[in-house]
Amino acid sequence: MKTLQRLSLCAVLLSSLAFAGCGGNGAQDAAKPADTPTAQGQQAAAQELRVNLNTGDPSTIDPGLAEDIPSMSVARAAFDGLLRLDVNGQLKEAVAEKYEVSADGLTYTFHLRDSKWSNGDPVTAHDFEYAWKRVLNPETASGYAYQLYYLKNGQAYNAGKAKAEDVGVKATDDKTLVVTLENPAPFFPQLVASVTYFPVNKNVVEANENWAGSPETYVGNGPFVLKKWEHKSVIELEKNESYWDKDAVKLSKLTINMIEDANTELSMFERGELDWAGSPLGDLPLDALNALKDSGKMQTQATAGTYWYVFNTSQPPFSNKKIRQAFAYAVNRKDIAENVVPYKSTPALGILPPTMAFNPDGYFKDGDVETAKKLLAEGMKELGISKLPEITLSYNTTEVNQRIATVIQDQWRKAFGIEVKLVNKENKVHREQMKLGNFQIGRASWIGDFNDPINFFEVFKGGLNTSKWENKEFLALLEQSAKEADPTKRNEILKKADAIVMDEMPAMPIYYFTYAWVKQDTVKDVVVDPLGFIDFKYASNEK
Repeated sequence: MKTLQRLSLCAVLLSSLAFAGCGGNGAQDAAKPADTPTAQGQQAAAQELRVNLNTGDPSTIDPGLAEDIPSMSVARAAFDGLLRLDVNGQLKEAVAEKYEVSADGLTYTFHLRDSKWSNGDPVTAHDFEYAWKRVLNPETASGYAYQLYYLKNGQAYNAGKAKAEDVGVKATDDKTLVVTLENPAPFFPQLVASVTYFPVNKNVVEANENWAGSPETYVGNGPFVLKKWEHKSVIELEKNESYWDKDAVKLSKLTINMIEDANTELSMFERGELDWAGSPLGDLPLDALNALKDSGKMQTQATAGTYWYVFNTSQPPFSNKKIRQAFAYAVNRKDIAENVVPYKSTPALGILPPTMAFNPDGYFKDGDVETAKKLLAEGMKELGISKLPEITLSYNTTEVNQRIATVIQDQWRKAFGIEVKLVNKENKVHREQMKLGNFQIGRASWIGDFNDPINFFEVFKGGLNTSKWENKEFLALLEQSAKEADPTKRNEILKKADAIVMDEMPAMPIYYFTYAWVKQDTVKDVVVDPLGFIDFKYASNEK
């Protein structure tokens, strides 16, 4: 038997120092709650919080399939994992009452508290085992299955090379979950708090494959219960009276409107019809940012995320590395950050955000049109073409995406004398088309699930790799890094992987995210963590 030691939470928390690179404009202060929550059990009046989701319907609200912030935000409201961030953004036990980790860092043992599903069923360790293996099951086709590759045989099972019973997660009884990792992963507790690691009710899921599509069949174990879903209109959730930590939940109702126009969103906020407008779920009109900043109403918080354009490397001309580099180098990011999305961005000259960057100064010169022209000519010669085919830039419909696409379209026109066609689609359709490879250049982004470079690099492998780029040396380095226990040596390995990505340019970084929002003065304790996720569990809106 392995020697067990009590895991110190301090060793795995996202400390404020770890995110010092996200600072500026009061980022850390904005992330802190304004007031301490009322004492547990205190009787409170009915409270509603009204927010906006500007991307239309979430792609899904099944935690095992969720891949974007809108989907994950609804799932986070309706579900609870073994661990969860508290009101101060610190990692704490949730459904797990306590846990231990072995001295070699390979075995975690979680002990569950008494808790219930919203339909009254008890939440057990078997629910977690079932949920994690469901995500890894190749038939589930979860884009986030790679997040569970840290489990022993997780990747092998997902690839059809191992059986479900070989995966390193086992409920030894209703209240004990034993997890065995493939390699030590000091960030594993952060992962356990993520949506992909949430449990699902086996009986509910197996009884109806569309269980997550309707309030009548949607069963969760979190702070809120789904009560209404009028597609492309509104989602309503109410406080879950069966939730184990219900005394910490102040809101009686959470209403999520789905309005794609940022001007309408801000107008609704100013009329008192919304309590929160802007990031992470909504957006603020670009033309209003200066006035909102000057008024002191707007709050900002840098986050570990990168806005980028993905190249479809499976098709010419972007099968050629030099042409990808040319299009990336020709973009003037400073102009975009200062004039298109001020207060919401900083120029990105690398894939990794500042909190985890190996090369903070970037890998290329911003707006280097001269080098871009040279690379384009060389790339076209290598492809044996004298003229570029029609180039299409696809993006999901928002004001920000449209303005950025228009500016970059003009920059490419001036640099290369070409006319890039812009194609916009609603978010769900855009994502599906990119997964299918029906694009040339596609707007995308990535916000870290945990503060480690590997989380960004894994976007370029497996189901999330819409670029279709594959590099054997890069993949070998990722595999090598997973087996390296020494942090310094591991960073050196990942630094090499970073250099390969930035040389091959399967995606061109444009800017690093800074969230911007306004809220009513009565709104308190909405948690927006340094990774950009929003949690309404502790929120209050006592008017």
